[in-house]
Amino acid sequence: MLKIGDKAPNFTLKDKNGNDVSMSDFLGKKVVLYFYPKDNTPGCTRQACAFAAVYQEFQKKNVEVIGISKDSVASHIKFAEKHNLPFILLADPERVAIEGYGVWQEKVMCGKKGMGVVRTTFIIDEKGNIEKIMPKVKPDTNASEILAEL
Repeated sequence: MLKIGDKAPNFTLKDKNGNDVSMSDFLGKKVVLYFYPKDNTPGCTRQACAFAAVYQEFQKKNVEVIGISKDSVASHIKFAEKHNLPFILLADPERVAIEGYGVWQEKVMCGKKGMGVVRTTFIIDEKGNIEKIMPKVKPDTNASEILAEL
């Protein structure tokens, strides 16, 4: 399990445009890395739109926002276009980053147990270390809570 002060696991995933993006690309810049279950579901859409609404504030603070789910690049393109999402969305169908950050966990939905992405946000500092871990965040308030932290 990752903890504050740990080196953020590196990964290389495709963004919504099909370009390779690595965590190491952001050394020297603070990153808000948020993991969410699925594109175009109610909670995930509210969370993404909340980040989009305050994205300029993150940019003013030189903070990059990155959302990761197991959805495909094609799904991310539709999700980003439909909701005008200006930040980076990364496709992780093989669960490389999802498992690397420990957010693939057992969940209970409608009384049934199964594995899935637990909505979690990490703040990564300029040196690539984990500064804050926010497990089981609320989609509507996650972006504003992080902005208040920064």
